[in-house]
Amino acid sequence: MQTELSVIVLAAGKGTRMKSALPKVLQPLAGRPLLVHSLASVAALKPAKTVLVVGHGAEQVKAAFAAHADLTWVLQSPQNGTGHAAAVGLAPITDDGITLLVTGDTPLIRSETLAALVELVNEKTFALLTCNVADVTGYGRIVRDASGAVIKIVEHKDALADNDTATLAINEMNTGIMAAPTAWLRAALPRLTPHNVQGELYLTDVIAMASADGLTVATAHPMHESEIAGVNDKAQLAALEREVQRAEANQLLHAGVTLADPARIDVRGTLICGADVFIDVGCVFIGTVTLCNNVSIGANCVLKDATIGNHTVVHPMSHLEGCTVGEGAQIGPFARLRPGAQLGDEVHIGNFVEVKNSTLGNGAKANHLAYLGDATVGERVNYGAGSITANYDGANKHRTVIEDDVHIGSNCVLIAPVTIGKGGTIGGGSAITKDTPPGALSVARGKQVNISNWKRPAKKIS
Repeated sequence: MQTELSVIVLAAGKGTRMKSALPKVLQPLAGRPLLVHSLASVAALKPAKTVLVVGHGAEQVKAAFAAHADLTWVLQSPQNGTGHAAAVGLAPITDDGITLLVTGDTPLIRSETLAALVELVNEKTFALLTCNVADVTGYGRIVRDASGAVIKIVEHKDALADNDTATLAINEMNTGIMAAPTAWLRAALPRLTPHNVQGELYLTDVIAMASADGLTVATAHPMHESEIAGVNDKAQLAALEREVQRAEANQLLHAGVTLADPARIDVRGTLICGADVFIDVGCVFIGTVTLCNNVSIGANCVLKDATIGNHTVVHPMSHLEGCTVGEGAQIGPFARLRPGAQLGDEVHIGNFVEVKNSTLGNGAKANHLAYLGDATVGERVNYGAGSITANYDGANKHRTVIEDDVHIGSNCVLIAPVTIGKGGTIGGGSAITKDTPPGALSVARGKQVNISNWKRPAKKIS
């Protein structure tokens, strides 16, 4: 194999059958755009240059990958077939070495499969990734001569138009992934002609050229058929999603994670698990989630960019995002931790409690029906049901400080900025607007008035 490798990723397709304003390569699979998956496999080969050929929704695609400074972008306009796309993509690549062509909508292709394909290429050898499948409808067929050598690819539509039943009976399909000596490919692409049903320049026609030019057309095959599964509509996207999730579940199981039902978990990012982790049904993990040793996640929880400490239990129906939870904590059920929530050890956050941009010290508890926003909560604080921090004045956010060992009664409003002194108690139903001293009982509520013999208004009877 020659030393320098360049890669062209064909990502210009509109994806009409997706019936979506989102370009096909940006459709999400396991929480990431299809193109992210393809690029990850390509990146593992460490190519000298990776060229993205874009067309439909080019600006959207480029914006989605703005952080990838290592990519070279070229625009295919107008779009005149895969052969034209390859020629556009080849423009910024030097003639040295070889060029690998992949499609942006085959997200499960393994880097090992691509590497094996590239290894076949030299100055006299063209390499093609093929696969034998039961249903080849819609795919190009690999045509071999009597000796078994590949001589051409015939597209499905052209075989139908020609009533070529022999070709249609072939079950070896073209995957759209190939590798060639760059110098030869550059010379071959201008020779393509649009003599086909679609009137386009087919990249697959270079196979017949390679054979005619005396190149050997070597073939490699994926380990699994799912590797080369393309995505043309939402049904295929959903099928591939299940394939990805099955693989994720199997990896977790082999790593020692207990899944209540491997068919009912969705990992849309990276899930890192310690020892003896339990995950119940219907859980969704987004971004980067770390579950430390002996963590238990209840049914139907959603965790996004969260770290959960040892021996913590997250009860069912809880939503945790952008947060850190210490060891031995109890969260939920029906709890919501929003970005910036940092909980210490042995913290209890109960049902219908929301925490945002707040820190809670070890042993603090807010067991039900409460809101803590922009708050610094000390250790062993007991935060009563129905109590809230009023942290927003309509223009700015303000912070509430609740020092260690404070007890907040039920249905209190702490109007920030305010500090509740260490060891203090806030009587139920109080609206606290000023700092309270340590150890004090603070009560701020209207005086109760009882009116004897009160009669409620009665409805008039017409």
